[in-house]
Amino acid sequence: MITIDVRGLPRSMTDSTLQAIFAPHGKVFDVRIVKDLFSGECKGFAELKMEGHEGRMAIAALNGSVQEGSPIRVSLHSERKHRRR
Repeated sequence: MITIDVRGLPRSMTDSTLQAIFAPHGKVFDVRIVKDLFSGECKGFAELKMEGHEGRMAIAALNGSVQEGSPIRVSLHSERKHRRR
């Protein structure tokens, strides 16, 4: 199982719509769109989980595609180390 980062999403994007975009490439196990606390609209990025091979195929197929008028960037999630303040 891999985690995929999706950036550049339109504000109108929903969990079900994003899942439908990725579903032709394989089973989507989890979708998490980051939403604005007050408006509830998409903040432009999300994470989702897919099986390894299917996820890599989805990344290759969807990176740079246009969804609801916005070009999206799709990449393999990389863990970021937290900096001390």
